[in-house]
Formats: sequence, C-alpha cells, structure tokens
Amino acid sequence: MQKNTKYVIFETGWGYFGLAGTESALLRTYLPEPTSASVERRLLETLPEADFDGNFFKELQEQIAGYFEGARVEFSRDIPVTLEGYSSFSRRVLSACRQTKLGQTVTYSELAKRSGRPNAGRAAGRVMARNPLPLIIPCHRVIRTDGQMGGFTAPGGVHLKKKMLELEHQAIHV
Repeated sequence: MQKNTKYVIFETGWGYFGLAGTESALLRTYLPEPTSASVERRLLETLPEADFDGNFFKELQEQIAGYFEGARVEFSRDIPVTLEGYSSFSRRVLSACRQTKLGQTVTYSELAKRSGRPNAGRAAGRVMARNPLPLIIPCHRVIRTDGQMGGFTAPGGVHLKKKMLELEHQAIHV
C-alpha cells in the first residue's frame, strides 16, 4: 500500500468517476457509476487508508469530465501511473494498450504480440479484465479478433464499452 494515498470522486455527464493514487502517480481509476457512494465503496475496498482530496489531479479531473461530455480528449501517455504488483507481462500488456489512440481499437491478440507473447491473446484479455486504470489505460478499446466487443468487467459491462467507443467515434468526427 502506497503512503499518502489520496482519492477524489467527481461528477461527469455519465455519473461519478474516481481517481486514486499518490501525489506522483495514479494507482486506480473507476469508471462512472450512478452514485458517488458506490465509487467510494469500491475505491476504499482496495485502498482503505486513502484520504479524500478534492484537488487531486485537478487538471485530469477536468479532462475526464470533458471526455464524458463528448470532447476530443486524448489522455497523455505522460500521465504518471503505478503498476506495482503486476507481472512484467501484465505491465507490457497494459503499456501496449495505453498506446491505443482515441477512436482506434486493437485486438487482444495484437496486444499479446506487442507484449512479446504472440500466442497469449487470452492472457492479454485476463490482464485487461484486471486493468487498474480504465480510461487512462483504455481497455474499452480492446476487441476480439472477429471484431466483436469481447468482455468488459467495469460496471455497465459491454454496453458501457460500446457507448464509450461510440462517444470517441463522435468526438473524432466532429
């Protein structure tokens, strides 16, 4: 557990979003849910000693709120994140996913290839299912080789994944 862990929950056009981490890096993000209490409960389950800070990553909060309003927001790969406790393969998969640009998709198989294990598409899918930083590491942009959505473990499931991809498609075609 990180020392001086902070979190914030803020409202977006799609519900309440959560960020958690230290002053230097993000540890977790939580996609929008209908109530702040549900996000806070999930967040504090994994980071029970975190302290609320309304100004935590304030600029990023504004970008995320804009994203869910339909703005064309490409989250910088310079946003500091921490992936402690993840295997080297998992970190490579998460890093490869982070390279997927707004409005693009990538397959689980391609992520596995980019991570140095070309036959590990299912393993890449398992890594995506445990992604600690959805949206910043855009696991919603990962689809099956046959073009189908595949799974999505965030609240809202595949419906939310489709909705996010549609939002991005609209943002880049404005």
